[in-house]
Amino acid sequence: MSQHAASPEAATAPVSRAFASDSWSGAHPEVIEALALANTGHVPAYGGDPVTARFQEVARELFGVEAEAFPVFNGTGANVLALQAALPRWGAVICARTAHINTDEAGAPEKTGGLKLFGIETPDGKLTPELVAREAWGFGSEHRSQAGAVSISQVTELGTAYTPDEIRALADQAHELGLVLHVDGSRLGNAAAHLGASLRELTTDVGVDLLSLGGTKNGLLGAEAVVVLRPEAADGIRYLRKIDLQLASKMRFISAQLVALYEGDLWLRSATRANELAQRLASGVRALEETVPGVRIAHPVESNAVFVELPAEAATRAQSAFAFGAWPTQPGLYRLMCAFDTTEADVDALLTALAG
Repeated sequence: MSQHAASPEAATAPVSRAFASDSWSGAHPEVIEALALANTGHVPAYGGDPVTARFQEVARELFGVEAEAFPVFNGTGANVLALQAALPRWGAVICARTAHINTDEAGAPEKTGGLKLFGIETPDGKLTPELVAREAWGFGSEHRSQAGAVSISQVTELGTAYTPDEIRALADQAHELGLVLHVDGSRLGNAAAHLGASLRELTTDVGVDLLSLGGTKNGLLGAEAVVVLRPEAADGIRYLRKIDLQLASKMRFISAQLVALYEGDLWLRSATRANELAQRLASGVRALEETVPGVRIAHPVESNAVFVELPAEAATRAQSAFAFGAWPTQPGLYRLMCAFDTTEADVDALLTALAG
């Protein structure tokens, strides 16, 4: 047997799941099927193919006739590309301190995009106009980076969801100040499923200018997109995508995944499933609060994330059965993530492990 061939044991190994991240999940079978269907014949490269053309149609159906979509490889690339296209070289971005662009992208917006980030402390991961105002100053001063965008995560890194009214308030403020509003929508589908809103109601209809549209965390093999909702908000993005190493030559395979997810209701089915399992988990954890001292839900469960305070013994016991991580900024706090392929049995087994 070749040293690179899969062993029989590996082929029959039991399926394992984790609560560490929805990025740990596999790809949805319907996405794999779409990739296989796209793998036929020769088509133009770099987005000149019919599958990418179809995704452009899907984006306009979802977000409005002015929407223009730019498929990319990953979420960090989408965020950097969107913000870099919207801001000048001296521009700055106002965001929550916990925002993914500020804590989990290795400084990419600053190092690759050349953008200053103004991170603001928030109680729940969400910005408000009052919080934004703390950093929206110094316009015209050569001594301060010039704020050009407000960026919010939907859902936030703490699992909380912005309502349409909350987004509208931020958009109105940003536009009054001459700024654009960017949404890091890596889990936009989870927010929409929780709120019972359409994707458009959480973006175009409430004044969002730029969207990083997620896919990998909701069942794609690896595909995201920048969706420009207001054309003048991202001048030059067509050229920057290549400069930022995000232009796929065989783009049909990126676009095929996005079409599979967003052409119908797969995005909603997958996000709803993950959210429902998170609610099941949260209900079980709340029941444990009465029997396991120190267990407590730390943030509202408004997506597929459950933040739980755990005593060390319970955490160690559960981590021997399932992978999940401690939240780095708060001792004793753990993030438990559900995915589209999480099962009721997985959740119940985790709860059993926590209970001891």
